[in-house]
Amino acid sequence: MNRSTSPTLDDDICVHIFSVSATMVGVCLTVIGIIRVVITLRQENLIFDDLVAVNMLFYLVAAFTSYWSLRTHRAQRGQRMLHLADTVFLIALLFTALNAAIITWMIKLAPA
Repeated sequence: MNRSTSPTLDDDICVHIFSVSATMVGVCLTVIGIIRVVITLRQENLIFDDLVAVNMLFYLVAAFTSYWSLRTHRAQRGQRMLHLADTVFLIALLFTALNAAIITWMIKLAPA
């Protein structure tokens, strides 16, 4: 199979999904740490850290599937992994926005 020197659009998207998903795993870990500090200071248990942990798992799946797609190049399996990475990444983005809204509203409504 002759592979061109310039990356295809699918390869380019896959690289972006991989790098952004891996970065977002780190962001989610940071947010979980900050939330745990707040939970410790307030001495109450909140669900925020659990929601962000689930969000992190979505990004981890997106990173793994995009990496798998990059490793299998243009094979049919690689295309399926790319579509799965796209779908999971968009779900993770939606879940991130939902988490941000929940955290914002719950902190705003929480008694001081």
